[in-house]
Amino acid sequence: MSGPALQEDPVQDEPAGTTYAAAGVDVEAGDRAVELMKASVARTHGPEVVGGFGGFAGLFDASALRGYRRPLLATSTDGVGTKVAIAQALDRHDTIGADLVGMVVDDIVVCGATPLFMTDYIACGRVVPERTAALVAGIARACAEAGAALVGGETAEHPGLLGPDEYDVAGAVTGVVEADELLGAERVREGDVLVALASSGLHSNGYSLVRRVVSDAGWSLDRHVDDFGRTLGEELLEPTRIYARPVLELLAAVEGVRALTHVTGGGLAANLARCLPAGLTGVVQRGTWTPGAVFATVRDLGRVPSADLERTLNLGVGMVAVVAPDAVDAVVRHFAARGVPAWECGQVRERRESDGRSNAKGVDGGVALLEGRHQGW
Repeated sequence: MSGPALQEDPVQDEPAGTTYAAAGVDVEAGDRAVELMKASVARTHGPEVVGGFGGFAGLFDASALRGYRRPLLATSTDGVGTKVAIAQALDRHDTIGADLVGMVVDDIVVCGATPLFMTDYIACGRVVPERTAALVAGIARACAEAGAALVGGETAEHPGLLGPDEYDVAGAVTGVVEADELLGAERVREGDVLVALASSGLHSNGYSLVRRVVSDAGWSLDRHVDDFGRTLGEELLEPTRIYARPVLELLAAVEGVRALTHVTGGGLAANLARCLPAGLTGVVQRGTWTPGAVFATVRDLGRVPSADLERTLNLGVGMVAVVAPDAVDAVVRHFAARGVPAWECGQVRERRESDGRSNAKGVDGGVALLEGRHQGW
């Protein structure tokens, strides 16, 4: 007696056709990239991270917030702009992660929020496992520095939309602040003092201008620049300074911090005005510092007008703290002890008619003015 007839496998009998791999998506490469990044991601996890790495959603135990009287969640999302073009040209991908983390973490720290967790997104034309792992390892190192857990992310392959060696990165962070400890414009008073925190260089803004200047001048990224003490490419890839931990330590140790601003796109004035209330003006004295060599190089090489330079680049100031007059010395000492140069750069006064309308970026805030000339400029 014969048994049941064997059924043919319809999948095996299908004629050859277009596959996902033929369309340019390498699923196996994506899987290898995940394996390579697991260890670096896991190092950012504390006991609050539930379920580890690789789930559909990153899980964070919110019971850690039960000690708050009225916890406010803070969130920010951003990318690193065209700085990725420099990393791609140099085939160096381990520093962009610090830029990404700095852009989002320091946006929430300015309101006094402690970073809790972060997610990232990498879009690329072709998954190169080692490159993707280097990107994520850089993000993870910076998350650890900022005290945030990297709980998840996505790597998407977009052939035909991006070139094989092109990619872009973005991320989002969530943090928490006690409602009655929220920093902001409403705390700022006439007579408060502005304290500048030095940037590490260009950070992650204005690279479209910088790249155009360099290209028009015919400078190669491997060109050694004496004023930098290294190559142009190395200078342009200098990672964004991450202020989160020293700022949070400041808030825990020193009273009198009213507000903070993160100097990103729009430059110093437009971002400072965001943390000032209507009716007050923050006056920054340019003569209190000398912008670094990279800013002078961009200015001179491209003959960039001063006004355009100031509304595009940070010019050496990555963050500004607005503090009570009697807190200035303690604030400066605090950052100096943590390797962040800081100095008094101006003051808050009542707005005058001649100051004009608010120049705050995206909000109806106060006015910020820059006076005088930079030292050595």
